Order: sequence, then C-alpha cells, then structure tokens
Amino acid sequence: MRFRGVRGAITVEANTEQAILDATYELLKEMVRANEVDADDIAGVMFTVTPDLNAAFPAEAGRRLPGWTHVPLMCAQEVPVPGALSRCVRILMLVNTTRTATEVRHVYLHGAERLRPDLTPRS
Repeated sequence: MRFRGVRGAITVEANTEQAILDATYELLKEMVRANEVDADDIAGVMFTVTPDLNAAFPAEAGRRLPGWTHVPLMCAQEVPVPGALSRCVRILMLVNTTRTATEVRHVYLHGAERLRPDLTPRS
C-alpha cells in the first residue's frame, strides 16, 4: 500500500446550503468511484471553499457517504487570489492505495476542469 493524495474540484451553482452539499457529495462520490476507495483506507479529507461560498460546511456532505462516520474531515477557506475561479469547492483526499501516482484519477467537474486541464481526461 502507498499513501496518496487524490485531488478534486467542482464549481457550485449558488451560495446555498443545498447547492454546496449537493455539489460536494457529487464530487466525493466520483472521486471514490474513479479511484475505488474504501472508507477504511481514507486517512483524512481536506475541503476548501472560495470566499464566496459560506452557506455550508462542505465536509457535511462527507458524513452522508456510507461508512464515513469515522473519516476525519476538515474545512478551510481558499486563498482569495484575484481572478481565481469562483464558487469552487476543492478536495484533497488522503488515501492508502495500491495505485501509483500516475494511476490516481483526480476529478474536476462543472467548470473546475480549467484548474488542471493536464489532469482532466478529454472527451
């Protein structure tokens, strides 16, 4: 087993609790699916939000996933860089995995693909 970081980001339609939690849940599910992650293999998950998202803690969406009761989750605010992508939730999931660094699948959804086009599969 190796210790790896899985990155993900998604933009949110509005600064509402429902929009933030729905988008975060969607992103988490896709990160878990794409990397075949079991909750017991997660060391912790760090969530950041842009300053324009303050209606909910995105970590709350993690609590909705089956088996995530004891997964450590933490939220923080992104650095407010002028011109940065707005209404964005970013995730860093630290996992134990047999995947190599190049086999890890980072997930960028709903406009967040522009953050890392080098890691976003082409359709």
